[in-house]
Amino acid sequence: MTNRIHATARVEEGVILGKGTSVWDHVHIRHGSVLGDECIVGGKTYIAYDVKIGNRCKINSNVYICNGVTIEDGVMIAAGTIFTNDRFPRAATSDLSALRPSGPDESTEQTRVRSGATIGAGCVVGSNLSIGRWAMIGMGAIVTSDIPDFHLALGSPAKSIGAVCRCGAPFVRFSESIEPEQTHVCDVCQRCYQRLGQTIRELE
Repeated sequence: MTNRIHATARVEEGVILGKGTSVWDHVHIRHGSVLGDECIVGGKTYIAYDVKIGNRCKINSNVYICNGVTIEDGVMIAAGTIFTNDRFPRAATSDLSALRPSGPDESTEQTRVRSGATIGAGCVVGSNLSIGRWAMIGMGAIVTSDIPDFHLALGSPAKSIGAVCRCGAPFVRFSESIEPEQTHVCDVCQRCYQRLGQTIRELE
C-alpha cells in the first residue's frame, strides 16, 4: 500500500506518513508531524509541526491544525475547520519591540480529538479541551469546552443537544422527557446504548 503525495504538496523532512496515506494539492505538513495509515489530507490543508494523527482519518480541504493537537483513529474533520492553541494570543511582546516566537511556549495548550469523532465544516475548536469518542460537532460550531463521548453538539458556543451512534445516526435528544436511566437502540444499525443523565455508554 503506497502513499500518494500531490506534486504541489509540501511535506517537510521528519514527517512520518503511514501506509496508504494520501496528501492532496497544496497541503503543507510541518516537520515532526506523524500521520497514521490510510489517512486522507485534503487540498490546501495546513498541519503544523509535531501534530499527531491516527489511522484512517479524513481531513478535508482548507483545514488548519496547529501545534498541540492530537487526533486519534478514525476522525473526520470537515472542510474549513480551524484549531487553536492559545487562549490569549499576542503578535508582539508587551513593549511592541519584537515579534513573539511562533513555536510552542508556556501559553501553548493541548487539544485531543478522540477516536471516531466528527467535526463538521467550518468549525472553530478552542484549546485545552477534548472532543469525545464518536462525538459529532455540527457545522459552523465554535467549541469552547469538552464534548463527551457520543454527544451531538451544535452552536456557538457548542452545546450538547443529544447523542449519536457510532454509525452517525442520532438516537436521543436531551430535551426529550424520558427516564434519566434508559436504554436506546439505534434505528439504523441496532447498536444499544445506555443513558445515565447526559453520560452515554455503549452496551455490549
